[in-house]
Amino acid sequence: MAKSLNKVVKKVTKKKGNTNALHENSRDAKKLRKAASREDRLSRLAAVRVKLNQPYLQRVGFFRDIAQSSSGTFDIEESQRLVLSYIHRDNDELDSLKSERRPGRPPSNREDLLKQRIAAEQGEYSSGFWIPDLSDESNLEKLRVWNEEWSSLGQISFVRVHMDGRALPSSFPPKSLS
Repeated sequence: MAKSLNKVVKKVTKKKGNTNALHENSRDAKKLRKAASREDRLSRLAAVRVKLNQPYLQRVGFFRDIAQSSSGTFDIEESQRLVLSYIHRDNDELDSLKSERRPGRPPSNREDLLKQRIAAEQGEYSSGFWIPDLSDESNLEKLRVWNEEWSSLGQISFVRVHMDGRALPSSFPPKSLS
């Protein structure tokens, strides 16, 4: 049965007193090590999860800022234009990195990362770009009051906008082609 580190430490100190007085291989010391390793593993997994969710949070934040600055809904053509502006949001930085580079030199790491991200987002756009549904007024209101947390995105409905002008309903959290 898994227990948090605080509970194990409290139980051991209540039973034995100071945890520094434990024998190295005693049962209580093993419980403490196991709880500490579990706590460490869970914190590492949570950090990885936050890092993986960050691009989606930034994407929804971009569309939330647009929704807050406008008053009405968006049709499919406007949504496609917004998706393209999102994909090419870092073109100025990419152009400046290219111009700063001396001729014959390889691109910088930042330039490579920007090119890879643009290519990945272009690929996603060809198969359906995952965005909040901007054609529904009630969904736009939910998006405008969104508190920038992953857990509260479940209230917002999403669509996949395709290059050919289709917008298909999608699920949250985003999957490959939901």
